[in-house]
Amino acid sequence: MSSGLPSFDLVVATVGRVAELDRLIDSLGKQTYRGFRLVVVDQNADDRVSTLLARRDLDALRLTAAPGLARARNAALDGLSADIVAFPDDDCVYPPQLLERVARQFADDPTLDGLSVPTADEDGRADIGWAREPARLAKTNVWNLVASAGIFLRRELVERVGRFDERLGLGSDERWSSGEETDYVIRALASGARIEYDPTLVVEHGLAVDEGAGLHQRGLREGASVGYLLRKHAYPPRTLARMAVRPMGGIALSLARRDPDRARFHAATLQGRVRGYFGARSSKSSA
Repeated sequence: MSSGLPSFDLVVATVGRVAELDRLIDSLGKQTYRGFRLVVVDQNADDRVSTLLARRDLDALRLTAAPGLARARNAALDGLSADIVAFPDDDCVYPPQLLERVARQFADDPTLDGLSVPTADEDGRADIGWAREPARLAKTNVWNLVASAGIFLRRELVERVGRFDERLGLGSDERWSSGEETDYVIRALASGARIEYDPTLVVEHGLAVDEGAGLHQRGLREGASVGYLLRKHAYPPRTLARMAVRPMGGIALSLARRDPDRARFHAATLQGRVRGYFGARSSKSSA
C-alpha cells in the first residue's frame, strides 16, 4: 500500500447477531488506519447482514457458509488477498488505533509471522489468565495467550497452515466447542512460525458471565476441547499432569472460598479434559 503498511483481511463469522456486528463495524469505521477489507461469513437464513452492510460505507465482502465457526472461517480462506489476516468475533470491538499499531509492528519486523493480543471488556477487565508481559508463543504457553479475536497472521502463514479443524469451535458436530484458534496457532508454530504476544494492545470483548448450570456446561465443553488438543498434538505426560492439577487446585480454592458454582465449574473442566483426551483417540481430525 502507498502508506508502506500492510493491508488486512478481517474475517468475521456471524449468526444471530445484528446489534453486536453493527457495533464492530462502527469501531472499524473509526480506525486510524483504513487499509483493510471486512470479509463477513454470513450463517443466517435471512438478509439481516446484507441489509446491515448496505448501510455502511465500508470495503466489505459477504460470503455464506453452513453453521459452525471453523466452517465459516474456512469458507473465507481461498479468497484472501491482504497481507495480514485477522479473525475478529462478531461481538468484539477494535479500539481506534489497533490496526495501525498492529500494521506498524508487522512493517517494522519482516520476521514477525503473527501477533496475539489479549481481550478485555469495555471497563478494561480481563480474564486472569492473560499474561502481563510480552512473550514469544510456543506449544507450551499457548493456552493463556491466544484468543481468536486477537490473532493477526501473515497471509503466507495462513496459506501454509491451511484450514481450521472443523471438529472444533462453536457449531461443530462434536463435543469440543472451542479451541479452534489454539489448534491453528499450535499448527502454525509447528510450521516454524514466529508469533509474539503483545499485552500493550487489546481487543474489547465481553467476559463470560455463565453461572450455575451454564457455568458447569461451559467447563465441560471447554475442558473437552483442551483434552482433544492435548491428544491431537501429542503433549507429553508432564503437560497432561499439569492440565489435570490446575482444575483440582481450582476446586480446592473455590471450596475454601465457599463458591460451589465455581468448584463445580473446575470439576466439569477436569471431567471435560479427560473426556476430550480419550474421545480424540478413537477419531481423526479434519486438519
